[in-house]
Amino acid sequence: MDWLHLIILSLVQGITEFLPISSSAHLILPSQVLGWPDQGQAFDVAVHVGTLLAVLICFRHEVIATTRGWLAHVFRRQVSAESRLGWAIIIGTLPAGIIGLLLEDYIEQYTRSMLFIAATTIIFGLLLWYADVKGRRVAEMDQLTWKSALIIGFAQALALIPGTSRSGITMTAALLLGFTRQTAARFSFLLSIPLILAAGGLKAVELAQSGEAAPWNDIFIGAALSFVAAFLCIKLFLKALDALGMLPFVIYRLLLGVTLLFIAL
Repeated sequence: MDWLHLIILSLVQGITEFLPISSSAHLILPSQVLGWPDQGQAFDVAVHVGTLLAVLICFRHEVIATTRGWLAHVFRRQVSAESRLGWAIIIGTLPAGIIGLLLEDYIEQYTRSMLFIAATTIIFGLLLWYADVKGRRVAEMDQLTWKSALIIGFAQALALIPGTSRSGITMTAALLLGFTRQTAARFSFLLSIPLILAAGGLKAVELAQSGEAAPWNDIFIGAALSFVAAFLCIKLFLKALDALGMLPFVIYRLLLGVTLLFIAL
């Protein structure tokens, strides 16, 4: 893989994975707009590893506490806020996992055009703005129920469509349910862990089954760059979220969507 492509795509993946602007759209577009070749399975594995490490380190205390609480509930029937959060993450993960397995081929075939991505970028950007403006923004993490987790989980399944943004649509759903911006963002990031782990593992298996020699230099560099970009992005996003709200990301999505429409038409 060309070094320039590797560096740019790794940084783009790390920056866009957790911002509500769609990482999948940004990774698909270089091949269609700039004529870049497909980044390949090794790159996909690398950036998944990098972004997974970033979110795990940023939320290490929550991950450890939630895991312990969930295990305590499973084996000792001890109910706690942490155990409820653990079950909420599991429930919220199921819709995207099941729907992804059933419809992956259809989605790959029919939803990756530039015109389609432009439309979803604009539509879901406007929906994010509506949720941020109209949401009550009062509920905290301890008010998360299995029903709200399931609703957010079905919203997350929409992120299988390029241009939607996994973080964007889950935050949108959480805001519409009345959660605060911080809770919406933090639950979205925690909810990303199982999916990133599953997607990265699947890509690793595909790479191993392909019989191709693993380009370890590309993997290490891609993982490192995406890790740094994702780590800084999460920290800065959470720090600035309450002051800025979602409007800057909505404006970016609208500008990007209009630009893509202009190119596509």
